[in-house]
Amino acid sequence: MKAVILNKDFKLEEGFTEKPQPQNNEVLIQIKASGFNPIDYQMLENELERKLISSPILGRELSGIIVEKGADVTQFNIGDEVFCGSGSMGSNGTYAEYISVPEAIVSLKPKNISFEQAASIPSAGLTSFQIFKRLKLQPQQTILITGAAGGVGSFLLKILLAHHIENFIATVGSEENRQMLLNLGVKGHQIVNYKEENLIDNILKANHHQPFDIGIDLVGNYMAEVTAEVLKINGTYVDVTALVTKEAHELLFNKGTLIMNISNYTYGMVKQYDYYKSSLEEITKLIENGSIIPSQYKIIGTLSLETVLKAHSILKNNQTQGHKLIMKNS
Repeated sequence: MKAVILNKDFKLEEGFTEKPQPQNNEVLIQIKASGFNPIDYQMLENELERKLISSPILGRELSGIIVEKGADVTQFNIGDEVFCGSGSMGSNGTYAEYISVPEAIVSLKPKNISFEQAASIPSAGLTSFQIFKRLKLQPQQTILITGAAGGVGSFLLKILLAHHIENFIATVGSEENRQMLLNLGVKGHQIVNYKEENLIDNILKANHHQPFDIGIDLVGNYMAEVTAEVLKINGTYVDVTALVTKEAHELLFNKGTLIMNISNYTYGMVKQYDYYKSSLEEITKLIENGSIIPSQYKIIGTLSLETVLKAHSILKNNQTQGHKLIMKNS
């Protein structure tokens, strides 16, 4: 099968490899569309993320059609339209024509959306849903969300609004992204531009000059320090990036902050596959009943090295303009 492969020099190249054969508990999926995530290029540059590579074929989320299944598979039939996240669970990645994955991580695709829309969901959706469920949010709690226009941020906002959690402030970096949040149902006074001067003062002003109960940091680095600064004593810092600076960590420690680390990889490590399926099934219900809509997406191209490199460049330079980047296989 055709694939984009990571060679021994840690460079991506076009190539061909054997089509995977499904094990007894696996389904073979013909990939119709796959999504790109920052971790895709970070694996090539960051030692921490590099440890997550389990296959020379990268890519971690997809939608497609089941074309074969193992002897023990009971939940799916040939021809079923499905979607899933696939990172670090023993399979090849999604920069390929086919992938074989445990049926336990797969979910039927929402009936009312396309393959491209479905492929935009698993990574951001699972991350957002984990944040929401682990925080057990109360309506009165005040929340700061940095990087709110990204894939995780925008999906999280949809989940919050669908559950009538509206006591939050979100940061964006452009008027276009501000408009995107307004279109989701976020109010203008809830949005702060992180590029404007006096950012910390602006964030606190938006929260009635009060520190926050919870900071959900989807950016890291300098924004980790900003988030730490505006949190109250014994607040909660939600780390989704593992990019907390030394200064931010010291401030969080001094404030007695509870740090909640968010990682979808965790459940794959212990083969707790029901996390993936059950979360996607809950998201599917929200989409099919109209409570939330999938992310805006942009098709970068078809399966090729050129498409992958173009997507990585757009992600690295923060040029997605609020769109999920998608590679269409056929």
